[in-house]
Amino acid sequence: MSKYDLVICRGRVIDPETNFNGIADVAIKDGKIAIVGDGLEAGEDTIDAQGLIVSPGFIDIHAHGQSIPADRMQAFDGVTTALELELGVLPVGRWYAEQAHMGRVLNYGASVGWVFGRIATMTAQQVAPGLEGMGRATGDRRWIDNVASPEELDDILDRVDTGLREGGLGIGFPNGYAPGTGMKELSQLCELAAHSGVPTFTHIAYMSNVDPRSSIDAYTRLIGLAGSTGAHMHICHFNSTSLHDVERAARLVSTAQLQGLKVTVEAYPYGTGSTVVSAEFFSDRDFAARMGSDYGSIELLVDRRRLRNREDLVDCQSKDPGALVLLHFLDVAVNPWHRDLLDIAVMFPGGAIASDAMPWTLANGTTYTGDEWPLPADATSHPRSSGTFSKFLREWVHERREMSLIDGIRKCSLIPAQILEPGTPQMRTKGRVQPGCDADLVVFDLNRLSDRADFHHMNAPSQGVAHLLVNGESVISDGELSLAARPGRPVRRRLER
Repeated sequence: MSKYDLVICRGRVIDPETNFNGIADVAIKDGKIAIVGDGLEAGEDTIDAQGLIVSPGFIDIHAHGQSIPADRMQAFDGVTTALELELGVLPVGRWYAEQAHMGRVLNYGASVGWVFGRIATMTAQQVAPGLEGMGRATGDRRWIDNVASPEELDDILDRVDTGLREGGLGIGFPNGYAPGTGMKELSQLCELAAHSGVPTFTHIAYMSNVDPRSSIDAYTRLIGLAGSTGAHMHICHFNSTSLHDVERAARLVSTAQLQGLKVTVEAYPYGTGSTVVSAEFFSDRDFAARMGSDYGSIELLVDRRRLRNREDLVDCQSKDPGALVLLHFLDVAVNPWHRDLLDIAVMFPGGAIASDAMPWTLANGTTYTGDEWPLPADATSHPRSSGTFSKFLREWVHERREMSLIDGIRKCSLIPAQILEPGTPQMRTKGRVQPGCDADLVVFDLNRLSDRADFHHMNAPSQGVAHLLVNGESVISDGELSLAARPGRPVRRRLER
């Protein structure tokens, strides 16, 4: 009997932490990498990776799908760990128990959903965690518009603290959906995050090209919170919240980092975002001027219809406030300036790639969580839910050669792990190909790696991933999905008693 469960032979192994980049074998035992070397003895099973890249599995720190179909689609994009950090969940302990009972394909985890604590405290609504639940809670606007009373603030902080003690990976901080939140509440939440040693995962307070309440205003506030509270402020979807001001936003963030402030960023390689139709930033009466685009930039996901005007928006919000929409904020296909803006966000030094992957929605408007594979023909989401990482590596690394392969893989694996690991030591064994690390690995053909999903065919899986291992168990083998595979394990902070 071999001492290894599996040996991946003769692949081009890339470890973004040690900068190892060469032909080697990788031996796996009990879900861990046992050794990386040459000419290793055969394992119980063998993968011939000659001509292929052997890389740490990609870590998506912004994944809203959190379901079996979402996991399967992201597996073909090279993802081995998918985390819900921007929005978060509440109650945290219950959510982890539900995921364990369901069984997950990929590793999973979540931050504490501050906004759900706000909803529960200020409106007495108990909504399911997720974008749709938040959207449907907009009928009572107190959690969106109001400053919390001292008693409400104490209750919100207690709910968030409980979530951290139950293992939440940080504080989900979608301030843009609750812009009326007072600065005292924001600063106390940041102090709680700093005290707990975890990041805040932030949708900035404002999304606009125009002062007052511009994106630059919001970034300045966020950086001020990092400096005044010591919190690690992680900026979600740097591209979409910066809109046309990403160049100036990047200068602000770079200056803050040079001063030693804990500010990090992520971006996805698309000029189109997605959210719920009731998102607060759509409701501004000066929407067109502030966003740099008219209401036609908002597209209903369920029937692919573009909105006509403000009255159309209000009507959609009243009928189904949780409906998902696309927001076309950059036209990168025809506008070179827009392409340059996206490049600044995607290639920001030290920034992570993260998908902001959305749930899968059927033609009748319901969220698909079933077991059918391939996904139902009418299942829609956003191409980023299918192809973020393969698109980034294909376009920016392989075709345009804007950065090296090892630097591209670093943005997809090691950097996301390092954002989390100070508060979640479990992440120190992810994002690397080293002995003792988790056997979360993707084996892919760089010449074939490509996103296939677009805005006409959103549920087309990416191609080029030959093998995907999660905790040493095969999810994809020779390009074929294992429908029975459920090797995903929780990523969770140590529980406090």
